[in-house]
Amino acid sequence: MKYPCLVPKRLCKTDIALVLHEEGLSESGGPVVAAELTLKCNYQDSAKMIMDTDQKLVQISGIALFPGDICPDLPVISGGEAMVFKKERSIIQALKVRNMDGTVNYTELRLV
Repeated sequence: MKYPCLVPKRLCKTDIALVLHEEGLSESGGPVVAAELTLKCNYQDSAKMIMDTDQKLVQISGIALFPGDICPDLPVISGGEAMVFKKERSIIQALKVRNMDGTVNYTELRLV
């Protein structure tokens, strides 16, 4: 059975550059770079009010959606960085949303 893609390519118009990390650390103690990609995504910004000890109030975050599996060599994307709209953001959560047969329908990256 063929499942419909929930994030169609025609809706992915935002340029994004990604550096994806594997699980674990390198010999020097830093993250292991698994892939460097330049793709198009469907990007949605959001902002929320938070209070910390320095009385900072606004945190900008976003969600980048990609059709299919952006890095099939990695079973799990454990982190990385993204450059979108000339701003660098950190990947705090990555989801590979799967179909019933186990194939990846779309990839979602949550950024801050």
